Amino acid sequence: MELLHKLFTAQPLLALFLTIALGYFVGKIKIGGFVLGGIAGTLLVGVVIGQLGINIDGGIKAVFFALFIYAVGFQGGPQFFHALNRHSLNQLASSFIMCFTGLLCVLLAAWMFGLDRGLAAGLAAGGLTQSAIIGTAGDAIARLGVSPELVKTMQTNVAVGYAVCYIFGSLGPIIMVSWFLPMIMKWNIRDEAIKLATVMAGGHAQLEPGQFNAIRTVDTRNYEIAPDSKAVGKTALMIDKELSNAAVEAIFRNGKTLELADTTIVEAGDNITITGTIEVMDTISGSFGKEVTAPKGLSLVQENREIILTNRALSGREVGEIHDHANVETRHGVFLTAIKRMGRDLPLLNKLQVKSGDELHFTGSPGDLDRVQAKIGYKISAAQVTDFIFFGIGMLGGMLVGMIEFKIFGVPISIGSGGGCLLAGLLFGWLRSVHPKFAALPLGASSFLRDFGLAVFVGIVGIMAGPPALVAIQQHGLTLLLLGFGVTLIPQIVTFFFSYYVLRIQNPIEALACVAGGRSANPALAALLAKTGNATPVVAFTVTYAVANVFLTLWGPVIVGIITKNAVL
Repeated sequence: MELLHKLFTAQPLLALFLTIALGYFVGKIKIGGFVLGGIAGTLLVGVVIGQLGINIDGGIKAVFFALFIYAVGFQGGPQFFHALNRHSLNQLASSFIMCFTGLLCVLLAAWMFGLDRGLAAGLAAGGLTQSAIIGTAGDAIARLGVSPELVKTMQTNVAVGYAVCYIFGSLGPIIMVSWFLPMIMKWNIRDEAIKLATVMAGGHAQLEPGQFNAIRTVDTRNYEIAPDSKAVGKTALMIDKELSNAAVEAIFRNGKTLELADTTIVEAGDNITITGTIEVMDTISGSFGKEVTAPKGLSLVQENREIILTNRALSGREVGEIHDHANVETRHGVFLTAIKRMGRDLPLLNKLQVKSGDELHFTGSPGDLDRVQAKIGYKISAAQVTDFIFFGIGMLGGMLVGMIEFKIFGVPISIGSGGGCLLAGLLFGWLRSVHPKFAALPLGASSFLRDFGLAVFVGIVGIMAGPPALVAIQQHGLTLLLLGFGVTLIPQIVTFFFSYYVLRIQNPIEALACVAGGRSANPALAALLAKTGNATPVVAFTVTYAVANVFLTLWGPVIVGIITKNAVL
């Protein structure tokens, strides 16, 4: 231990990276179906390593938290602003009720049990499983103008409250959406998900990272045109119109590939290549002739392309409606294979409404994809680089906004640099979705900033908490644990019944998804997806999740501002 202490004193960053590595290792350990997660694991390991009395520059913590919170806002910006419309009004209200009820529960618990600002904020962070509150509350505590010793004590208490309440904070939503609420409502989740998918004309299973669906939705086949084929004498465009969800991609005649045009006439003996959905391909073989292998020398280049939707004329419209209104000349040879929102797969259903910022996955030839892309948005390219001009402006603006202090009912409130960077990220993420030439921050880059920024921040919080954290756990652990049960469960029960009976969110899958999303509870969504067997809950989850992520994060400085009790040194 003496050697470790000397090493960590000489180079504190050794302790930080060891904390992150061990924390994520601990976070992957499964106990039944429960996984602690890398962030909670990092905090706990940090507290243990912090017993050695290691000091890390607080500026590192502040920088990485600002990067984390900006990336969170940037990724959620498009969906947050597009959720603010009358079509999603009931889901938006449900999410806000969840967040507001959670805030009230925390404030009531703090008042009844005499919690100081740090313990109350930690109760919110753990009981509502919003790690960002650790940062926004800690930042607000640092701005109170109290002694450095008191600041450190209350920031330690934030980490303690989070660590004590987090485990049930994660388990509670899983229990509620996958067992308790369906039980009292007498719902069969799987049956209800099948019904919803049937209404929306589809649905598919949610896959784990690294998995893929081996069942193809689009196929390419070659046919030799028989003399009595209905295709003889018709142009490629005429055939495309008859096939609807399939298209002629190539015509091979007399050992040569013809230049394909809308007016190219198909003749008996031609080999034609057709690409289309499996459903269509299985029904058309009799219309052309026997299926044959591709002629030697025939090459058909296809591409999988991801396009971000920025055309506001398409936002809010259903997939089936867009397909039916697009003429054959426009959608020729292009097939929609997947839709993602905020990194999550959505069910590819006819009645699914697409939103600006959605990631649409297409298959087709490069030329056909270029034509469609011009009408939808911009291509996600591996060559994209971060626009550091807008990135710098966003971070600068966020920190300036965080310096503003205002009063609510006489209570001084400041959202701090964390809240400011969150708002800046939301704004610039939305700007990127509507003006793709500006504020580029590729998904891989923003995800790294989000995940690594939070890991570094939480690791430092745990290390700096050190020995005082164990003392605080001994003093307040049981009280916080019981209060955490209430903060976790009460908002979910209140919000569910309010949403069901007042907001009229009565579809079982959507109602449960709103509970999970309003808590920004990813483990609960995973449990719900396992029960449904398809992706039908994701749509309602993404709307409520985007809104909850913002409000729950902002509760940190609100709690610190409203509660006036400081810790006792």
